[in-house]
Order: sequence, then C-alpha cells, then structure tokens
Amino acid sequence: MDVLAHYASAELYIKNSRFLAEIIPVTGQNEAREQLKAQKEKYFDATHVVHAFIVGKAGEIMGMSDDGEPAGTAGRPVLDVLKGRNCTNILLTVTRWFGGTLLGTGGLVKAYGDSAKAVLDKGIYVPLIERRPFSFSLEYDLYNQVKRFLSDYDITEEKEDFGTDIHLSGLVPQDNFDAIQKYIISLTKGKVSTIEP
Repeated sequence: MDVLAHYASAELYIKNSRFLAEIIPVTGQNEAREQLKAQKEKYFDATHVVHAFIVGKAGEIMGMSDDGEPAGTAGRPVLDVLKGRNCTNILLTVTRWFGGTLLGTGGLVKAYGDSAKAVLDKGIYVPLIERRPFSFSLEYDLYNQVKRFLSDYDITEEKEDFGTDIHLSGLVPQDNFDAIQKYIISLTKGKVSTIEP
C-alpha cells in the first residue's frame, strides 16, 4: 500500500462549472476531518466541497460526502476512484463552483470521477512504511553521538525534551527498530535497557 508524498491539485471546467480537485496527505481520520474543515473555510464561496478519504495501515477506514449534491453523484465516485489507487492516509476534495448549467446525475458522476482521476494522476506516491514508537532518556555527553546515529534513519514526529537528562521520542521504521535499540543500549552501556515508551 502506498501513501501520498505531498499535496497536489488539478482543475477542470465542465459546462462553466469549475472543479478544483486536491489531494492532501493525512495521518488519520481526525486530521482528514480537520483538513476538510480548513478546505471548507478556505473555499467558503464554493457551491460544494465534496470529499473522500482513506486512512489506516491497510486503508480500512474510509469516509465520503456528497456535500449537498444529489446522493451518490459526488462522494461515491470520488471514493471509488480513490480506492482504485491502492493508497492510504489521503484526503481527496473536489470543490465545485456552479457555472449555471445543471449536469444531471450522470454528468455529476463523470465530472467528480474525472476530477478525482486528474488529481490522483498528478500525485507522487511512496510505499507505506510501518513505524514503531521509541522513547528513551540519555545523558548530555551522549546526545551528539546519538543524534548523528539517528540521522541515518527515517525518524518522524521526533521530540526532544531537555531537563536533567535528554528525553528523545519519535517514530522509527519497524525494520530499523532492533538495530537502533541495540546501538542505544550498547552506547549507554546498559543505562538505557529499552527504547519503547
């Protein structure tokens, strides 16, 4: 399964209606809803902000909305196109500014589906990397050495808290967890026995 590397957009004009399709990487259902809310605020003058999202390690959580378009003519075709891409942790919105011509149910399904395809074709996708949390404390004299070592790994959501000791936490690719734990235990001469939260 893949994830979206970064934001992309595509624009279509169909019978004077403007369709702006956007894809946004998200980490979960809550972030998808927050991003959707931001899209609706950003495009407050739009007629509809239709969306679909897929999240979860296996893409097991999905959501969609027609946002006032006739039932099944907007959110469903967008979600169907999105499901065909085998990606997760993605929000796809299609914002429509009505151009004065009714498209009919078949026309709406085609317009929203084509908009979704257009933006997904512009996206750059990377394989989903399963991550595992880590957390440990170390003495200040080991900090630079540990940071250099960790910089070789794809660590995300990294946090550092400086107090009596330095507390490091974040997410590391599952495949690298054992190597990192072994190195940290060795470097600290056993003072750190585990790096899990």
